[in-house]
Amino acid sequence: MLASKARPQIQRLLEPVSRWAARTSVSPDLVTIIGTVGVVGGALGFFTRGSFFLGTVVITLFVFSDLIDGVIARARGISTKWGAFLDSTSDRIGDGAVFGSLVIWYAGDGNSLHAAIAALISLVAAAVTSYVKARAESLGYTCNVGLAERGERLLVLLVAAGLDGLGVPHLLPVALWVLAAATSITVGQRIWHVYRQFQRSGDPGLPAGTAQPATAADGGADTDTDGDAGQQAAGAPAVAGQAGRAGAVSSVGPLS
Repeated sequence: MLASKARPQIQRLLEPVSRWAARTSVSPDLVTIIGTVGVVGGALGFFTRGSFFLGTVVITLFVFSDLIDGVIARARGISTKWGAFLDSTSDRIGDGAVFGSLVIWYAGDGNSLHAAIAALISLVAAAVTSYVKARAESLGYTCNVGLAERGERLLVLLVAAGLDGLGVPHLLPVALWVLAAATSITVGQRIWHVYRQFQRSGDPGLPAGTAQPATAADGGADTDTDGDAGQQAAGAPAVAGQAGRAGAVSSVGPLS
């Protein structure tokens, strides 16, 4: 939640650049795509080789695009459901590249099976965290709880990776285990939160043999941004904790 609270201050710092971009023909979708490519490139190009400081610098710079695209969309009044979908999907790709690159490093030249396991647990738990929220909201429940949303996860990881790259020993593996535990707890918190809502609602469930309608969470788009910035169509329900590319600020990103 700390990263979410810091988001308005970060947005104010980026406002001049975002306003300039909004006056140009730059598309917010293009900014999102460039940011994702930059994060993936930074992770695969540096983290997989153990170059954590440079990798952190590159990734952090491109993560800021998650805020810039929102100001552009808001200034032009071109917020769309497609933008929200693209933004959320891009975040999942970026997270997968960052944690996946750490798995590759520690399972190979990094020579630390324990750290590789922690990075893998963090990767899987982060994906489940996002899915749980998307699925819950598709069924009409709220799911705005959790110890470690995306902003907190990236913030902890990038700070630890940057300091590790400057020579602070053992910090990144420890941070990965902390993230693995915190993200797993977040999954449990969200599941329990939804279960309590189900109990209070007195929902009898579907009759036997009734097929449940497919939703975006079933093999489709993950509509959850886990508290990240996303373009949101006018009139679409706002997700608490989500800074929309429509400009609705309420998980980073940290810097997302």
